[in-house]
Amino acid sequence: MQKPVKGSCQCGQVRYTLHNKPKGVFACHCTECQKLSTAPYSVTAIIAKDDIEFSGKMDEWSRSSDSGNTNSAKFCPNCGNRIYHFNPDDQATVKLKLKPVDSESAHLFEPTAHIWTQEKLDWVDIPKGLKVCPKAFQ
Repeated sequence: MQKPVKGSCQCGQVRYTLHNKPKGVFACHCTECQKLSTAPYSVTAIIAKDDIEFSGKMDEWSRSSDSGNTNSAKFCPNCGNRIYHFNPDDQATVKLKLKPVDSESAHLFEPTAHIWTQEKLDWVDIPKGLKVCPKAFQ
């Protein structure tokens, strides 16, 4: 990883600097992530809170998850891009949604696991050799 990795929302108002590679990256096929990403799945990078810095104004939205935990999200109030998710009861990590678009950093965000595959769209093929979980990680 060339450090640091930088990214921003679509309008550039929210920015981040990532100092270390993600702890893990997964593709989530749940219907909530399909809605969020307006795609067949959403890619999430698990980042240690101390490994990333954010700047810019963010708004927050929360909902209950199937596990009973609260799933909170930070997003740009200007362009609406989702920046990251977090569990208010476990703030050691953030679930980064916003990826860098430069080709040098993009490989860091390639999923190594697919979760909630029980809600996967039939026409989506998961590459062989990746971990697959019908629901959340077990």
